Amino acid sequence: MSDTNENSDATERSVVDINGIMEMIPHRYPFLMIDKVVDIVPSKSATGIKCVSMAEPHFQGHFPVQPIMPGVLIIEAMAQTAAVLVVHSTGVESEGKVVYFMSIDNARFRKPVVPGDVVHLEVETVRQRGNVWKLTGKALVDGKLVSEATFAAMIADVQ
Repeated sequence: MSDTNENSDATERSVVDINGIMEMIPHRYPFLMIDKVVDIVPSKSATGIKCVSMAEPHFQGHFPVQPIMPGVLIIEAMAQTAAVLVVHSTGVESEGKVVYFMSIDNARFRKPVVPGDVVHLEVETVRQRGNVWKLTGKALVDGKLVSEATFAAMIADVQ
């Protein structure tokens, strides 16, 4: 896994590049929604980076005249960032397992995300019990909130 560590305030913070992401979660183009994950604090938080490009297939139909990233894909990008956080946090325990999205609550969409935007997907752990994680997520463009949600995920054996 392509992983670099930096110490900041005696807390481990890591960066996972696209190759590391693909080692950690099963998603692939065109459904891999994150390009990098930075500022990982194990079991606590992480920030996914999504560089939005006009070349993405959903823009052909959403909407051809005024392309907007579908809100459900912004939430999926948050969930993928959370999955990287979970796998990174559980380490060897996560081998042979996958993180499944379980629920979503209080999703809000504040501003459209368009080609050329760089979305920062900030996820934080609310709680973790056994193999179930509850997290909150915020999507920001240029430091402005564009979306937010609370969601749950479960790490389990591949079925």
